[in-house]
Amino acid sequence: MKLFFDFLPIVLFFIAYKFGGGIYHWDGQEYDIKGIYVATAVMIVASILQVTITWLLTRKVEKSHIITLVLVLVLGGATLWLQNPNFIKWKPTAVNWLFALAFIFSQLFTDKSLLERMMAEHIQLPTTVWFRLNISWVLFFIGSGLANLYVAFNFDEATWVNFKLFGLLGLTIVFIIGQSIYLSKHAIEVTKSTEDN
Repeated sequence: MKLFFDFLPIVLFFIAYKFGGGIYHWDGQEYDIKGIYVATAVMIVASILQVTITWLLTRKVEKSHIITLVLVLVLGGATLWLQNPNFIKWKPTAVNWLFALAFIFSQLFTDKSLLERMMAEHIQLPTTVWFRLNISWVLFFIGSGLANLYVAFNFDEATWVNFKLFGLLGLTIVFIIGQSIYLSKHAIEVTKSTEDN
């Protein structure tokens, strides 16, 4: 459920892109509004609502949601203001690469990696396993960012919008499943070793 809530602005972006563009009449004028601009506006509103609702329900907001909101506001705002969809196409890459930087810096400059800080209360793992997991997330974020750029600037806009939802979400789900399998293997080993003592 959390994964769906995290991806909700992207889902709404996709829906708005598919159904939101067209000819609009306002104040006696006719406007041909492209779907990418409608989708960008919808994603900005959805991201603001996502953070607001989370705050109202829990009185806290994840840093990932705040980072994403800031990038949506900046790059989405630039897309609408300058009427240039290239800004919003950079958003998934910017988010992924910022997360990669955060994971790298936590590994290099703190006593625990970001991943260990998030999960240590739920699972115990050897330090080397935490290191491998953290590095795998860094590589995943870098790879996702590169994949987004490749699709965004080598394929048509509709293909990129499909990839933004289905491709990146699919990659994330596959990666999380792989991580879960790896975690379960090492969690069992840790449990066995603590039982033997």
